[in-house]
Amino acid sequence: MSSSVVEIRGGVELPAVREQIELHTGDGLTLVGELATPVGRPPVATLVTLHPLPTHGGFMDSHLLRKAAGRLPALADLAVLRFNTRGTTSPRGTSGGSFDGGDAEREDLAAAMAFVAQRGLPNPWLVGWSFGTELAIKYGLEHPIRGAILLSPPLHRASDADLARWAGNERALVAIIPEHDDYLRPEEARQRFSSVPGTRFIAVDGGKHLWVGESQTRRVLDEIVAVVNPAAAPLPTEWTGPLA
Repeated sequence: MSSSVVEIRGGVELPAVREQIELHTGDGLTLVGELATPVGRPPVATLVTLHPLPTHGGFMDSHLLRKAAGRLPALADLAVLRFNTRGTTSPRGTSGGSFDGGDAEREDLAAAMAFVAQRGLPNPWLVGWSFGTELAIKYGLEHPIRGAILLSPPLHRASDADLARWAGNERALVAIIPEHDDYLRPEEARQRFSSVPGTRFIAVDGGKHLWVGESQTRRVLDEIVAVVNPAAAPLPTEWTGPLA
């Protein structure tokens, strides 16, 4: 281990305990993933991440999720669980089964939440991005979560009825909407989310669906931490300490 001052950007990976894991679904599949936790102390909360559409390049290493796992255990005392949904491939490997358009993926989320319970990981939050938001909206209320954070929700597969079920629920719903989204921009999003009056709605000026660039990455990670562990927000832009 060496100690230095490093600007936190791009693919910088800060210290964490990183464990390759497997999840086992109720319909007999094995999904591959990774759990990243803080070094030498317990996490204060857990992010269960749900990646973008695998038929359009989404996987557990999609950049925001990879950077969350690379930074947030060290910077915000968060556990970050990433996994490939059924039929999805990443450098970690390929999960069993095949893509089912968001239907059988219900079992994938259930397997992730069973793992969280088995490990005793605290205060789980779902963090979905694009397709992952559809799974969070449709199936999140089936599980003991603190809430769901939605990054660029397209609201294609998740119906208005799915969304309305969150109304009046004690679990938080946070929608982070980029100004220039390809599918759902802030004005329309406000209308679609109006069925859930308690939604914390965050419109990001200049944001795009894929959140490309360090400024957009920092904004998204700051917003996540402000919800899940406000004491750690805003995140620092430099790291002084050991690097693996």
